[in-house]
Amino acid sequence: MRRIRVFLFNGILLVLAGFGMKSIEMLFSVYISNKIGTEAVGIYQLIMSVYIFSITLANSGINLATTRIISEQDAYGLAGGVKKAMRKCLTYSIFTGSCACIILFLFAPFACVHFLHGKVSEISLQVLGLSLPFLALSSCINGYFSGLRKVKKTVYYQVFEEFFKICIVVYLLNFIFPPNTTEQACISLVLSSTISETLSFCFLFFLYLKDKVSFGNVKSISQKKEGYTRQILKIALPISFTSYIRSGLSCLKQVLIPLQLEKSGISCELALSQYGIINGMVFPLIMFPCTFVYSFSSLLIPEFSYMNAKKEVKKMNYVLTRIFKFCFIFSFLVMGFFWCFSKELNQFIYPSNDVSNFIKLLCPLVILMYIDNVVDSILKGLDKQVSVMGINILDLVTTISLIYFLLPFKGVSGYIFALYVSEILNGVLSLLLLIRETNFKIDFSNFIIKPALCIVILNFIFSHFILTESLLNFIVYGIIFIILYFSLLFLFKALVRKDFKL
Repeated sequence: MRRIRVFLFNGILLVLAGFGMKSIEMLFSVYISNKIGTEAVGIYQLIMSVYIFSITLANSGINLATTRIISEQDAYGLAGGVKKAMRKCLTYSIFTGSCACIILFLFAPFACVHFLHGKVSEISLQVLGLSLPFLALSSCINGYFSGLRKVKKTVYYQVFEEFFKICIVVYLLNFIFPPNTTEQACISLVLSSTISETLSFCFLFFLYLKDKVSFGNVKSISQKKEGYTRQILKIALPISFTSYIRSGLSCLKQVLIPLQLEKSGISCELALSQYGIINGMVFPLIMFPCTFVYSFSSLLIPEFSYMNAKKEVKKMNYVLTRIFKFCFIFSFLVMGFFWCFSKELNQFIYPSNDVSNFIKLLCPLVILMYIDNVVDSILKGLDKQVSVMGINILDLVTTISLIYFLLPFKGVSGYIFALYVSEILNGVLSLLLLIRETNFKIDFSNFIIKPALCIVILNFIFSHFILTESLLNFIVYGIIFIILYFSLLFLFKALVRKDFKL
């Protein structure tokens, strides 16, 4: 009972902090989009796709390895083992982060010519490369705090990083590199990321040193015969290999999208604008509520690793039922909200761009995306991270093939079709793997059918009888929508009182 309460406390803490930061981040994203334009947003998204691949090289599975090893040492009560394991994990992070930095520096000129349409120079990527060693070390230390369930430290780090990033971007865009060109806009954004990442690492490392003192001078005793270096490599290397493939394919997918859109007969600028609208404006919007899901799912890895180590099968299935019930209910709520209020969201958030149709077309994906995120975290806690990566790689290969062949003929509609195929394939395969490993059974009636019916009823009511002409009306009707949704769930008995008991 105590562990469940700790889990809920940590989850609520992460949700509140994450929601606050995501709200600021979302508002800041709107500010950036209006400040630099859709074409620059598209180029920046391409830069970030290359950078994300570099982050994968820098991390090389260290976050999951640290979380798993530290949580296991904590479960066995080995304080000395935690300290020794962390020294090995930090050394691994320094090595992989430095290697990733060097690779990005050497690769930057090629990437700018072939991937970024020659719109920016290699400086943008090289500036980002400087942050990779610090990012790898931060990932390792975050894994340490996650493994010990000390999520407050992670929250402090996230708040610190986001605050400095926003301050630096606003300063650079307005005083140092005004966005007169795409190059200047991108340099401002990447420079702010590098500076904030470096400062955030310093802050996080200070928290780690302060926390490490609590373990004292306990001698390192390992519960397992194998050493910590071997344990790190055993967890990190398989996931690293598959992560490289997955991240590389993901980068290729993002790079291909504007290239293949251009082949459909539109200009390079328009292709980049459409790519920027979908990936830089619509997706951040529909994924914004996922803060709630991501916050809890990040805590599931150590929890399920702990239950798996203790062989608590019945408890595991009980927790799975509760998790998926609330996750499906929440996902349908978010999807229904975006579906009903797509025009209002467009009007009040992106008034200078027409994105309402894209919001309506893409919002059903949130159900699959949110559930898949939770399933992946649980599977990683069950030591199935390699299988998860295998599914992700299959998904990416399929999506890249669809993008390559469909977009030159179907344009944006082909891209949307590819997104649906991707999410359905990934979500279904991941869920089937979880069911096979745990014998967990989905309650289709209460998890899917009843929430979907509630959304259909509410969509009919709000689309025919309610008009939202002002921001105040929109907020009021949004609250009414949420209240009615949960009222209908209770009416249909998809939710009952015992669902809220610990």
